[in-house]
Amino acid sequence: MKKDDLLSISPLDGRYSAICKDIGTIFSEYSLIKYRVQIEVRWFIYLSELNKISRIPKLTSKDKKFLNNIINKFSITDAKIIKNYEKTTKHDVKAVEYFLKSKFDKSTSLKKYKEYIHICCTSEDINNLAYALIMTQGRDIILNKINDLKKIMNKNIRKYSKDVMLSHTHGQPATPTTMGKEFLNFYHRLNKLSSKLESINIEGKFNGATGNYSAHKTTFPNLNWPIINKKFINNLGISQNNYTTQIEPHDYICEINNMLSHLNSVLIGFSQDMWTYISKNYFIQKNISGEIGSSTMPHKINPINFENAEGNLGLANSMLRFLSEKLTISRLQRDLSDSTVMRNLGVGFSYSFLAYENLILGLNKLKINKNKINDDIDNSWELLAEPIQMIARKYNISNSYELLKNKTRGQSVTKKMMHELILSLKIPESEKDKLLLLSPRNYIGYAIDLCDAKR
Repeated sequence: MKKDDLLSISPLDGRYSAICKDIGTIFSEYSLIKYRVQIEVRWFIYLSELNKISRIPKLTSKDKKFLNNIINKFSITDAKIIKNYEKTTKHDVKAVEYFLKSKFDKSTSLKKYKEYIHICCTSEDINNLAYALIMTQGRDIILNKINDLKKIMNKNIRKYSKDVMLSHTHGQPATPTTMGKEFLNFYHRLNKLSSKLESINIEGKFNGATGNYSAHKTTFPNLNWPIINKKFINNLGISQNNYTTQIEPHDYICEINNMLSHLNSVLIGFSQDMWTYISKNYFIQKNISGEIGSSTMPHKINPINFENAEGNLGLANSMLRFLSEKLTISRLQRDLSDSTVMRNLGVGFSYSFLAYENLILGLNKLKINKNKINDDIDNSWELLAEPIQMIARKYNISNSYELLKNKTRGQSVTKKMMHELILSLKIPESEKDKLLLLSPRNYIGYAIDLCDAKR
């Protein structure tokens, strides 16, 4: 089924297939089929263990081994057999049922119980739990990659905590900070959002054609199916959604996608800031032998990883947001428009994963350019207009703001000019002495302390 990478319609399966291999496998059709098989088999085993269903005998150890082997040894070849059934059935879950019945036919002891495969189930009972398992795995691999990114950010908080630099508000020089504090700002946001992403409950339902356990109650009326099925769902590591139509309404998927989209938007801002610091020469990129930045300008080392990340985060968010808007809507008890859309869950996750990988690659190529940062900060004495103005206000000097504005706005300002201004103010000598000790390099508030506190 896999074509040559050069023939793929999506770069996720072509150009970037090596990077996206693991997450691609998780969200693949093979994975969906495998989890369907797992749930059908687990349901059969679970029913056999219910004391009040005597028509299925207790399974022998040999029977359990046979059933577990169907799950544990499930292969691409098995998935292709199911796809062949689907060519006739035109129904993907029914194809799984027929595949399992063919497996049961090979067991002398289980053959006569094959009609219990898929009993009291609707196809969406199987599908929604399969997707829940996929989403669990998918979220884990995304969180692991985010944690890798956070580790590098955390390292840079410590590494650059004392590297004083100009801030830029509205793109213009502003009150100084440190490069470590810049990383801390993004790290803090990323940490909060990834914790929220991890805490979202992944939910499932197993309550029949319209969510009322109707087939269950009619077929086996002496059982408390809401409680029994909750245990089955929980055994899969999934929370039960008690009240549904035919489908699990995908609200948790919406929550995950929205949180991931929010997190990605933060990283778009981070990508743009890193790109800007490179363009300002605050960071130097490693000169890697053999790499080329321009087909005509040999000198260039482009910030390609941050550009790649920004683009792929945008692609991810377009899919994640569409899925969030689409999947929470279904006509009456259900329509099938969600089915084809759900098959694209991996696209948003994979573009996110690809972007995180590029951010990691990009950050590992950076080295701070202290000469450039120091030159900029040491030639920006106008930044002290803020603290001088605040001390003047403290002593009720009239029009303090306007005084500093007239001396500094849009003008070339030197250390000598600022010191002359300080000395002319009618403020206590102790305040003048304090201001005279200020420089753009040490006017950083608690920037270093905030980085140290993070440790």
